[in-house]
Amino acid sequence: MASGTTTTAPADTTTPSPATAGLTRFYAQHLSWHSCYGHGFKCATMTVPLDYAHPDGATLGVAVTMRPANGSRRGALIVNPGGPGGSGIDFAQQCLACFAAFTGHYDLASFDPRGVARTRPVRCLAPKDLDAFFDLPPYPTTAAQIAQVVDGDKKFVAGCRQRNGSYLSHIGTIDSARDMDVFRALLGDAKLTYYGASYGTYLGAKYAQLFPRHIRALVLDGAVDPAQDSLTGAAVQAHGFEVDLGDFLRSCAATGACPLGDTAAAARHGFDQLQARIASHPEQVGSRRLGPAEFIGGVAQGMYAVSEWGELRLALNDAENGDGARMLRFFDDLVERNKNGTYSNLQEAFNAISCIDRQSPKDLSAYEASVRAHTKESPHFAAPIILPGYVCAIWPAPPVERAHPVSAPGAPTILVIGTTHDPATPYSWAQALASQLHGRLLTRDGSGHTAYLTGNECIMSAVNAYVLSLRLPTEGARCS
Repeated sequence: MASGTTTTAPADTTTPSPATAGLTRFYAQHLSWHSCYGHGFKCATMTVPLDYAHPDGATLGVAVTMRPANGSRRGALIVNPGGPGGSGIDFAQQCLACFAAFTGHYDLASFDPRGVARTRPVRCLAPKDLDAFFDLPPYPTTAAQIAQVVDGDKKFVAGCRQRNGSYLSHIGTIDSARDMDVFRALLGDAKLTYYGASYGTYLGAKYAQLFPRHIRALVLDGAVDPAQDSLTGAAVQAHGFEVDLGDFLRSCAATGACPLGDTAAAARHGFDQLQARIASHPEQVGSRRLGPAEFIGGVAQGMYAVSEWGELRLALNDAENGDGARMLRFFDDLVERNKNGTYSNLQEAFNAISCIDRQSPKDLSAYEASVRAHTKESPHFAAPIILPGYVCAIWPAPPVERAHPVSAPGAPTILVIGTTHDPATPYSWAQALASQLHGRLLTRDGSGHTAYLTGNECIMSAVNAYVLSLRLPTEGARCS
C-alpha cells in the first residue's frame, strides 16, 4: 500500500451484543492511519470509553498499529506479547518475521493496552527512584530489611497514586479485552484471530469470557491460569523458575565449560556461593553495581529462552571473576532499563495492571508466610517473586475482578500451548486454562518461556495449520 495518511472505515461486521450495547459510536469510528516505523506498518489512535460502564463519559486514545497483508487478505491477526506492560506495537514491529507464515493473507496488528507505552502510560517514579526500587533486598530477613522493602513499596505506590489518580481504576485487562473487540471491528473482521503470549493469554481468556461468539481462532501460548489469585500464582511461578534454574545448571555442567562446576550438584553449589558473595560484596559496574537483586533478576531473565543460556553462562563466568557487566545487562533487559538510565514503563504498568486484575492479600504477614511455605522447594525465587506482590496489598485502586475460572460458551475450540518447564507460566497453568475453556492443549516438552516464538518446527506447524485453516492438533499432541 502507498505510504502517507489513509482513512479506513470499518466494515459492517459487528453484531450488537450485551457487551457492545451503547457503544455504536466507538465501533463506527474511522481510523486515520499514517505510515510509521517502516516495513509497511501504519499507526493510528483508536478512541474508546475510559469507563465502559459510562460510554458517554470520558474517552481514552489507544495506540494501534497494522501492517496490511502482502497478498489476498483474509483478515487481521492481532498479537500481544504479554507482561502485563509489554508494548504490542513494539512486539508486532520487532517480531514481524515471527509471523511470516500469516502475513501473506493477514494484516499483522496490535495495540498498546491501557497504561502501556503509547497509550496513556502509567508512570510512578523518576528513573533514579526506580533504580532504588528495583534494588530493594530480594531476600529480606531482618526487621530493618523488611522495613526497607515496605517503605520502598509505599514510595512506589504513592508515586503511582500521585501521578495517575483515578486512571488506575480503568487499566485492567477486562477493559483492554473490550478495547480489543473494538479494534477487531475497526479492522473489518467479523471475528477475532489472535495470538497471545504469556500474559497475552490472560487478555485472550478475558476476551473469550466477554465475546465467545466473536472468536475465529485464539492461540494462547504460555498460559496464565485466571482462577488463581495473585499470591498463589506467584508461588507457582517461583517454582517454575526454580525448575528451570535446575535445567540450566545441569546444561551448564554438561558443557564442560561451566564456571560454577562440572556436575549438576557442583554447579548448584557454585551458584549458591557466587550469589552469597555478591550479596555480601556487590560488584561495581561503572557508576552502578551488581547487587543481590540485580543478580537474581538477571538470572531470571536468562531463564526465559534456552537460546540465552550460553550468554548467561558467560555472564556468570564474568561475575565469578568480579565483572558484573554482562549480568547487569540481563537485569536491564528484565526491567527494560535503557542505556541512558531511563526506563520503559513496563514494570510500572505491570504492577498497575496486575494489582487490579485479581485480588491480593492486604496483610504483609500473608506474603511472609507464603515465602516461608515455599522457600524449601523454591529457595532462589520464592522471596524475590512473592514479596514484591506486597505492592498490591497497598494499591490505591481495588481489583476489578476476583480470580475465577473462565468460560466461553459458544466459542470455537481454542488452542492453548504449554511448555513443560516454562519458568514464567508453568505448565500447570496451561493445563488449567485449556480445561476451563474446553480448549485443545498442545504441549512442548522443554525449557524456556512460550513455544511458538522459539522456532520449534512442530509447534509452528500446528499453530500455522490452526490459524490458517482452523485445523486443530490431535488431542494430547506433544512436541519436543
